[in-house]
Amino acid sequence: MNFKPLGNRVLVERVQEATTTMSGIIIPDNAKEKPSQGKIIAIGSDVEEIEVGDVVVFGKYVGNELSIDGTEYLIIEADELFGIIK
Repeated sequence: MNFKPLGNRVLVERVQEATTTMSGIIIPDNAKEKPSQGKIIAIGSDVEEIEVGDVVVFGKYVGNELSIDGTEYLIIEADELFGIIK
């Protein structure tokens, strides 16, 4: 993939959520919500606190969806990220 976000934007690949609950109940596909965590794939030149490979948390309705080589990504402004999971 050859994509570089501009300015303070980041390219995020969503992290898949578990398909079962802690008690073992299987969650059907139509009941799953889109994950609100993702891995940083690329960063714009104005992004300072985030690095490629970080796992971040963001809101459910932020960013713009983008498909590159069959993989779904989000382009999100760095200001819309809630934090980094260490």
